[in-house]
Amino acid sequence: MDIFENAQGKSVLLKMAKAIQEKKAYLGEVDGLIGDGDHGMNMNKGFRVFEERIKDRDIGFVQGLGELGEILFNEIGGSMGPIYGTLFMDASEAGEGKEEIGTEELAQMLEAGLCGLYEIVEARVGDKTMVDTLAPAVASLKSSVKEGVPLGEALIRMKIKAEEGRDSTIGLIARYGRSSRLGERSREVPDAGAVSCCIILCALADGIDELLKDAEGGRI
Repeated sequence: MDIFENAQGKSVLLKMAKAIQEKKAYLGEVDGLIGDGDHGMNMNKGFRVFEERIKDRDIGFVQGLGELGEILFNEIGGSMGPIYGTLFMDASEAGEGKEEIGTEELAQMLEAGLCGLYEIVEARVGDKTMVDTLAPAVASLKSSVKEGVPLGEALIRMKIKAEEGRDSTIGLIARYGRSSRLGERSREVPDAGAVSCCIILCALADGIDELLKDAEGGRI
């Protein structure tokens, strides 16, 4: 299968929410090394609220991303709420009207989210932020579209690039946020936003892969 049905995407959203909740403590630890330590708490709050609001509803992948974005933008503290909120709302807007989502559609959605992010932050690849995870993941999906790579394989490639991007932040000096004050002392520690972005993208990929396998097995 090269596509999944938008209407079947609720399980992907729940997998993303669960992944962040499970990594709450770890995200707090990472953020506490060079930041204020509240990233795990704030992200957990937003994704937990989102899970509660959709768990008893029929909701598609695209609409759900939009609602997640609104919650993160409006209801959680810290600087990352508006950042992730913008990412998901813009991705959702790019997916409006799509009943089936394949490699090309997913690439378009995440690229729209990245472009929306670029409109509100100055950070780019190399600045030790979540952009170091998201940008290579998006680039990987776009390359997969050009090469005609099936969605399942494209997701594997995306995860690898997201993980490489996350790990690349360990050797970087922070350019933005509270950690930027530390200069050289911000090296040797991954950026918390890059870590949470990788968790989300990997959970998204795993959730979609499960849908594809279920469809192949006749369970959807």
